[in-house]
Amino acid sequence: MQYLFRINEERYFLIVEKVEPLTEYEWESTRNLRKFEWKELAFAAATSYHLYQWYRDNQYCGRCGEELEHDHTERMLRCNACGNMIFPKIAPAVIVGVIDGNKILLTKYNGRVYKKYALIAGFTEIGETAEETVAREVMEEVGLKVKNIRYYKSQPWGTDCNLLLGFFCDLDGDDTITMDEKELSTAEWFERDEMPVDDDGFSLTREMMSIFKRGVM
Repeated sequence: MQYLFRINEERYFLIVEKVEPLTEYEWESTRNLRKFEWKELAFAAATSYHLYQWYRDNQYCGRCGEELEHDHTERMLRCNACGNMIFPKIAPAVIVGVIDGNKILLTKYNGRVYKKYALIAGFTEIGETAEETVAREVMEEVGLKVKNIRYYKSQPWGTDCNLLLGFFCDLDGDDTITMDEKELSTAEWFERDEMPVDDDGFSLTREMMSIFKRGVM
């Protein structure tokens, strides 16, 4: 087993070989983490999966091809042949609540397992600020301009190696939606009291939708 981390007094390990679960346990998909009653365990599982993907994809040095070893003092993989140091992959991405007065823009992804309403989201590109990502993603996915971009909070999302950055912003001009049908299946404005949302206590997206529905934002 590979030691991963400790949360409070609980230590977590990764079993590096595929094994059958004990009779009183069963395998769960990472997609079901948001349904877990124990949110700390869900967070631990997501973070563990993040590290698993990093270990899986970084067994050999990308510079010289030699096998990597775990560092003893940092969460890092080290190449003893050339000195290359590899740290866990963390991909910044934005979650965007686009607001027009008492309305918010909700979307549904196209071609994904997750079918509920969500907010616009996308990865930050090289050389781009998070605020620039917000404006670009909104324009690309629904053809709208935004202003007053303001940061809300962040959340690690280990199942996709993300650091999610939550933003709210205001519509700037025309509210006519021009949807990117490759990315989205639905994009529509909802009045605050008509929003189809429930806070699952785990997802930043659901939290942001919920606080708007309650009139906090």
